[in-house]
Amino acid sequence: MIFLNYTKIGIAVLLLISLISCKESKRSTIKPAEVTFKKEGELTLYKGKNDSLIKKLDIEIAKSEYDIQTGLMYRNSMKENQGMLFVFEDIRERSFYMKNTRIPLDLVFIDHNKTIVSFQENAKPLDETSLPSNAIAQFVLEINAGLSEKWQLEVGDKIDYFEYKIVK
Repeated sequence: MIFLNYTKIGIAVLLLISLISCKESKRSTIKPAEVTFKKEGELTLYKGKNDSLIKKLDIEIAKSEYDIQTGLMYRNSMKENQGMLFVFEDIRERSFYMKNTRIPLDLVFIDHNKTIVSFQENAKPLDETSLPSNAIAQFVLEINAGLSEKWQLEVGDKIDYFEYKIVK
């Protein structure tokens, strides 16, 4: 009889502990990891009319399917001298959106000759509305919103870039 009471008490204690631990786990929240900038190359913007220097940028390069799909998602900020260059194997019209992208951006669409062909300026964070290139493009440069206007970028301006190659 005493053994049965201790067993009931033991079960009650275990049940109480499991309920408390379940409540504790519900209270905790998982914080997503901060995605930080990783310099993978440099990009230079030039005026199309006279090849004068507009700006030099540190860039991340998105070439893989995963990098292209995630882009600048989950970032909280980006410096003025930074951007992300999307490099595609083919030349066609492009369309982007701002899903899970927390910072406003300018999208600069660039053709296979590295000439700017169009813009989508001041793209709104987290907006899933389509942002089309309206011209064929092989590259897309994402920079902070407002910089296209500040730097007076125009259709016909050019880029050049190089990618760091890490030798192991």
